[in-house]
Amino acid sequence: MKILKEFKEFISRGNVMDMAVGIIIGGAFTGIVNSLVNDIINPLIGMIGGTDLTGYALVLKDDAVLNYGSFLTAIINFLIMAVVVFIMIKTINTMSKAFTRKKKEEEPAPTTKVCPFCKSEIDIEATRCPHCTSEIRE
Repeated sequence: MKILKEFKEFISRGNVMDMAVGIIIGGAFTGIVNSLVNDIINPLIGMIGGTDLTGYALVLKDDAVLNYGSFLTAIINFLIMAVVVFIMIKTINTMSKAFTRKKKEEEPAPTTKVCPFCKSEIDIEATRCPHCTSEIRE
């Protein structure tokens, strides 16, 4: 019973749920990027280079074949996915910084200050503390 309780606590933690959502979205995103590479990028590379990379292979013996064209395609897919993820993260970070800057700018100006002598809170425009009657110079 204790193990089940610990497992339930582990599963219900926020970071585990976030990771699960990330994996699911990552899987869906992988499909999008693979389609981008296979349906758009590879044909464009084929037009420029005149061939499809996946067809390149080196026959070593009758049954031993090195499909280096598929390997090169996988490398290109990885690089394109890395660039797309980089651009997405950079965009999200830029938007996040802009949003936090707006929030900081929207904070109202302070209306009180602390008396340097008695440390009580007084009006921001006060020139004399109402608690200790000290003159406040700025």
